[in-house]
Amino acid sequence: MTRDSWLATHPYLRSVGDFQARFEDVAASIPVPAIKLPSWDDYSEEFDAGVPLLHSTNYALDLEPAGRIVLSLTMKLACLPLPDKLAVEIRELAAELGQGSDGVKRAVSWLLDNEAFDVPRFGLRRYLGWAAMRRYVRPLVEAFGKWRQEERWLRSYCPTCGSHPAMAQLIGVELGRLRFLFCGCCETRWRFRRTGCPFCEIEDDHRLTSVTFEGEGGLRIDYCASCRSYLKTYNGTGNESVLLADWTSLHLDVLARDRGWVRSAESLYEI
Repeated sequence: MTRDSWLATHPYLRSVGDFQARFEDVAASIPVPAIKLPSWDDYSEEFDAGVPLLHSTNYALDLEPAGRIVLSLTMKLACLPLPDKLAVEIRELAAELGQGSDGVKRAVSWLLDNEAFDVPRFGLRRYLGWAAMRRYVRPLVEAFGKWRQEERWLRSYCPTCGSHPAMAQLIGVELGRLRFLFCGCCETRWRFRRTGCPFCEIEDDHRLTSVTFEGEGGLRIDYCASCRSYLKTYNGTGNESVLLADWTSLHLDVLARDRGWVRSAESLYEI
């Protein structure tokens, strides 16, 4: 399955998909500096204690390179012809970063203020900030995935950045089936219990109900009868780049909201 074939059957996602494509082209044109990897032995004890890697006291991530990516990304996007409201907001952010000589420092503050909801254009700041961070920490995420033993984590939040999962994936068949959670911020994928809600962590699988939809390529919604939280889940393999992208299933978020279910998962997209 390709992005184009998905959009052909989901034309209401076309505007989001077109922006994503243009955004990714711009992001790919920005050089990404090398990232310093941690000493895994120094981090091991914190890992077992449930401390996400980016929250470790033994690993101080240098955010300045990510700030430079944010700055460059915002400035380049401000020069593109985008939908009216989005274009205005991005140009306003570019003007903010362009004030004085401390644009990189301002951009780094976006990466640190992920819960400052009252900041103007917070959603767009967070989207651009994580887009930059994702590219910067990708080698770190890959190295971390090779080092850690999944059975030592099995927690409901991301082992890299600490975010709640944006989506889930089921792999395998019947008794051999595994469930993975997927972070929409840093794109880490990690093992979790096969049953149970990752938000209220009730392990009673009878409280989880799955709703499938025709023509959705294996995507379904799992929701919890206890806390009413839901999680979009890809039941299958081979189409991760499309079906775990979060924006490609925003219509399922709308359907879930209309049914009164709650999105407790992290999202970089506003409905």
